[in-house]
Amino acid sequence: MTLMKAFTCLLLLAAPLSIQAQLGLVLPTENTALLSKEPAGYFQFVDRTFEGEKTTPWEGGQFGFVRDPRRVGSRIAFARFHEGLDVKPVRRDARGEPLDEVRAIAAGQVVYVTVSTGLSNYGRYIVVRHDFAGSGPFFSLYAHLKQAGVQAGDAVKAGQAIGVMGYTGAGIDQRRAHVHVELNLLLDSQFEAWHAKNFTTPNHHGLYNGLNLIGLDLQSLYLAAAKNPGVTLPEFIRSQEPAFRVRVPGTARMEMLGRHPWLAGGKTARAASWEVTFTRWGFPIEVLPAAENTTAAGVTWVKDTGLPHYLNTRGLLTGSGSTGKLTVEGLRFLQLLCGLP
Repeated sequence: MTLMKAFTCLLLLAAPLSIQAQLGLVLPTENTALLSKEPAGYFQFVDRTFEGEKTTPWEGGQFGFVRDPRRVGSRIAFARFHEGLDVKPVRRDARGEPLDEVRAIAAGQVVYVTVSTGLSNYGRYIVVRHDFAGSGPFFSLYAHLKQAGVQAGDAVKAGQAIGVMGYTGAGIDQRRAHVHVELNLLLDSQFEAWHAKNFTTPNHHGLYNGLNLIGLDLQSLYLAAAKNPGVTLPEFIRSQEPAFRVRVPGTARMEMLGRHPWLAGGKTARAASWEVTFTRWGFPIEVLPAAENTTAAGVTWVKDTGLPHYLNTRGLLTGSGSTGKLTVEGLRFLQLLCGLP
């Protein structure tokens, strides 16, 4: 092989890792099958028993409503939402132990590393803050690690190794070793008070408890960025399909607008009320000021998918058809996200 051919091959192998210049986003491991349209080679399988049949579908490792199938009339609905990507290893040792490095998906600063693998279903996990220009702070999370190679306060570059893939956490064994990766919004800086009000168990993870993070569709973001290198996070998020809308009182703190004013088109002055549009899983994609006064949060619109809303919204809404109502879980979520009094 000539030097020029070798150099060309090296470029072709390295190119898929760095997806786009606008965000500086890279893949979390050396596994690039997502971008070569080989999802079975990218996503780790799940163990599934449905209607008496045991299977190991890779589809369960994707982002979205991909787990716990159940039959609803003539349709099969997936009731359990998976908030990240389960990336399978490409290298194992002779004992089957995964060897893959886990890498920061963008430049940022480590804000949290778990002290124990037994304090969360995530096992050992790391959270990195990324301040994307014009987008505000986002937080990537890397779970089920065998070991962490960074500590809180460390600055990291895109593609820098931060840990080693493993299978720590509940319900994972060696054959299903993977890294679970998310890219999230932080919900509320007053999470500790919210947690103490709603739970009797201790919060071991401070602000970076998984309950205080909500993930965007990272799988679709990678594919969108590969197709359009200039895409920004606000553009991508606003392009997501709306599923329901909630009106909340103007007295809500709406802390998220301070971090992400683009959600409201920059119109962040106090309003009589706010209309918040969400994806199916509760990710906010638009916040608009409204002239109507309201004293309590309520659903103003919901998309009819033909399924019960409870199955279709991660339990945030109940009802069916074109009407919906907040569940106890939904109201509790809004109290955290919007800072309801």
